[in-house]
Amino acid sequence: MSGAEESVFDVYRDRVERPLYRLFTEYGTREWRWLVLGMTANVIARAASLLPPVVLGAAIDSAFDGDAPYSLPLIPASLLPTAAPDPVQFRFSAAVIVGAFVVTAVLTWVYGVAANNFAHSVMHAVRTDSYAKMQDLDMWFFDDKQTGEVMSVLNNDATNLERFLDDALQNSVRIGVMLLGIGVVLFLENAQLAFLTLVAVPAMVGFTYWFMKAVEPRYAAQREAVADLNTRLENALGGIQLVKTSGTEEYETGRVRRTSHAYYRKTLAMLRLNYIYRPGMELLAGVSFAVTFVVGGLWLIDGTAPGPLTGELSSGAFVTFILLSQRFVTPLSEVSNIVSQYENAKASCERVFGLQDIPRRVTDEPGAIELDDVDGAVEYDDVSFRYAQGDPDAAGGDADGGHPVPDSANLILDGIDFSVEPGETVALVGPTGAGKSTLLKLLLRLYDVDEGAVRIDGHDVREVTARSLRRSIGYVSQDTVLFDGTVAENIRYGRFDVDVARGDGGDGDDEVHEDIVEAAEAAEAHEFITNLPDGYGTGIGERGVKLSGGQRQRLSIARTVLQDPDILVLDEATSAVDTETEMLIQRSLDRLAADRTTFLIAHRLSTVKDADEILVLEGGEVVERGGHEELLEADGLYAKLWGVQAGEIESLPEEFVERARRRQAETVLSTEDGE
Repeated sequence: MSGAEESVFDVYRDRVERPLYRLFTEYGTREWRWLVLGMTANVIARAASLLPPVVLGAAIDSAFDGDAPYSLPLIPASLLPTAAPDPVQFRFSAAVIVGAFVVTAVLTWVYGVAANNFAHSVMHAVRTDSYAKMQDLDMWFFDDKQTGEVMSVLNNDATNLERFLDDALQNSVRIGVMLLGIGVVLFLENAQLAFLTLVAVPAMVGFTYWFMKAVEPRYAAQREAVADLNTRLENALGGIQLVKTSGTEEYETGRVRRTSHAYYRKTLAMLRLNYIYRPGMELLAGVSFAVTFVVGGLWLIDGTAPGPLTGELSSGAFVTFILLSQRFVTPLSEVSNIVSQYENAKASCERVFGLQDIPRRVTDEPGAIELDDVDGAVEYDDVSFRYAQGDPDAAGGDADGGHPVPDSANLILDGIDFSVEPGETVALVGPTGAGKSTLLKLLLRLYDVDEGAVRIDGHDVREVTARSLRRSIGYVSQDTVLFDGTVAENIRYGRFDVDVARGDGGDGDDEVHEDIVEAAEAAEAHEFITNLPDGYGTGIGERGVKLSGGQRQRLSIARTVLQDPDILVLDEATSAVDTETEMLIQRSLDRLAADRTTFLIAHRLSTVKDADEILVLEGGEVVERGGHEELLEADGLYAKLWGVQAGEIESLPEEFVERARRRQAETVLSTEDGE
C-alpha cells in the first residue's frame, strides 16, 4: 500500500515496536500466576520425561549386564542401589520410570489447564480492550476504515494471539527444556559423542533465522489479505438485497473470488517458505540422528573409539543416546510450526496495537463540566470545518492526537454563524453536499470544529463532557440503526434504566413497561407493533430486516421520545415513510419538538415551512436565512427549490445547476449521511 493510500490504522500499525513484548507487558502480567504455574509445570514435566531413557541406560549397564555400578547423571551414588546385579536395581529403575511417566502426565495436564487459562484470559482482554478502543475512536477513523478490517482485528487477530500464547509459547518452553536437557544428559553420558550429535544445531539456528526474516513480510501481507476478504464478504452480505434486486450475484461472486484468490496467493507465498524450512529442519535433525547411530554403533561393535574419538561407550549409554537423539529430532522439526505461529502472532499483534494506538481528537478537556438543566440555547460562532483524511502527521495534525487533515482538503463548512433561542425550530435546507448533516454533527461533537465554536447555553461543547452533551441531544437520522433483539429492547436502547417489562413475565404487550408503550404511541408505532406476532416482544432481526423502512424509522423516533432530550436533531427523519405515515409521524414530531430546541434537515421543503427560521446552505456557507414567506419573497435558492418541488417551475436555473456541479467537483470525500 502506498503512502498516499495508507489509512490512519495502517500508519499506526507500522509504528508498533516490539509487539509481542508489549503484549506480555500490557496483558500477560495481568495473568502472571497462570503463566508462572504453566511454565513451571511444563519445565518439570519435560525434565521428568527425560528420565526413562537415562534410567533405562543405567539399568542395562548395571542391573542387566552387571558391567558397571548403577549411576545416574547428577544423582549422588549414596541415593542409588549399588550392588550389581541386583533385583533392587531393577525394581528401583522400574519405579523411577513409572514415576516419571506419572509426573509427566499430571504436570502436562496442569500446564495445559494453566496455559489455556492464560491464553484465553489474555485473548479476552485484548478483544474487549480493542473493542472499547474502537468504540472510543473519533468518527474520522470510521470515515476511513472498512468494517471488515476492524472485524478482522477483533476476531482473527485476537484468535491468532490466543493460539500463540496457548500453543507456540508453551511449545517453545517445552522444546527449549527438551533440547537443553537432552544436551546436558548427552554430554554427561559421553561428551565426544554428544558433540557429534549436536553439531547440526548451529546450522539449524542459522536456517531458522533466515526463515524468520524471509517469512515475516509474507505473514503481514496474509493478514492484510484476510482483512480485505472480510471486508468484501461483509459488504456483499450487507448489500444482499441490492445484489438480488440488481441481478448482480455473478458480479459479486467474481469480486469475492478475486479477493479470495489474492488471499490464496499470499497464503501460498508464505507456505512456500514452510515447504523449504520444515523439510530442511527435519533433514538436519535426521542427519544428527544418523551420525549418532553410525558413530555410536561402530564404537560399540568394534569396542574402540572410531577416528579421533577416545574412551569407551557402554551399551546402556548407546541406548540412551539413540532414544534421546530421536527425541531431539521431533522438537527440532516442530520449530517451524512455532516460527510460523510467532510470525503470525507478531503480525496480528501489530494490527491490534496499531488500532489501540490511534489517538483521539474529540476528548473531554481536563475539568470538563457536566451539561445539566439544559435550556436549549445554541450558538454557532463563525464555525469552519474540514473532514479529516490521510496521515495523522500531515498538515493540521500530530501524532499525539491531532486531527489528520491534508493540505489539499477543502472546507466543508466556512464561517457558519447563527444562534437559536430555547424552544425554537431551525430548519437546514440546501443541495446535496452543502454541509447540513455535518453542521449538526458538530453540535453532537462527533467532530470538533477547526475554527470558531459551537455553544449550548453559553458553554462551548468542547468544555463539557461528551457523554452529558450527547445525553441532552436526541438524534434521528435518515439511516435508522436497530439491533438484533425485540421491539421493546430497541425502543429502550440508551435508557437502560427503563425495564423492558413491568413484571416478571415474558414479553407480552400487557407486561411491557408503560414508558415504552407511551413512546411508541407518540411515534405512531404502537398500532403496527401490536399487530406483530409477539407484539413488543417480537424479534426484528439484524438491523431490523423484518420491518419495513417506515416501521424502522418509527421505532427510531420512539427511542428518541423515550430519551426525552433537551435538544432534538431530525436529519431527514421522515424520508423512509409514505405520505400518510409521514403525516402521522410529523404530528408526533411536532408534539415532541413543542417545548425543546429542534434542528430539522429536510429535502422535502413542505416539512420545514413552519420552522421559526430556515437556513439555506450551499457550498458549506449559509447563503440565505429567514422564514418561509420571507425566503420566497427573496427569490433566491430556496424559492427556486420550492418552485421545483411545488411544480411551479420545471427545474433549477442553469446558474444554480452549474454552481452545484462546480462545488461537488471541488469538495473532498466526506461521509455526510444522505448528503
